[in-house]
Amino acid sequence: MTNRFAVDLAPYKIEVVQGNFISREQVQALKAGMSRQQVRDLMGTPLLASVFHADRWDYIFTLRRQGVAPQSRRLTVYFQGDVLTRFEGDDMPTEAEFITQLNPRMKTGKPVLLEASEESLSKFPAQKLPASDPAAAAPLPPVYPPLEAAPAR
Repeated sequence: MTNRFAVDLAPYKIEVVQGNFISREQVQALKAGMSRQQVRDLMGTPLLASVFHADRWDYIFTLRRQGVAPQSRRLTVYFQGDVLTRFEGDDMPTEAEFITQLNPRMKTGKPVLLEASEESLSKFPAQKLPASDPAAAAPLPPVYPPLEAAPAR
């Protein structure tokens, strides 16, 4: 007896995502003169921050998927003291391009605009909010209770 159907079985390989995904929009928002904290707020914590290279942060992102060549992107930012002086790295995808890469079956196109015009808002009756009286608000306690129990003595 012969098999009519040949099946190529392979074990499932999980997608491995490591590092910080940095989008083109984030890179465009980087400006020389930003502080370290501003860069961290925008880009996240760097994957590599070395004591030997205190004025350099490396953002590295790798993605390994079954049946697709591994992708790796890198962005390096340089500081002088607490001030961003320059940055360099790979060409980054936009957020939409990256999402499409992760799920190619996902529809591409413009995002839906979630905005109400004055004309569409005028169709709804205006609601009056109760006036807040600051004197009617409960006074705050003079001392707040401790967050942790006092240690036993």
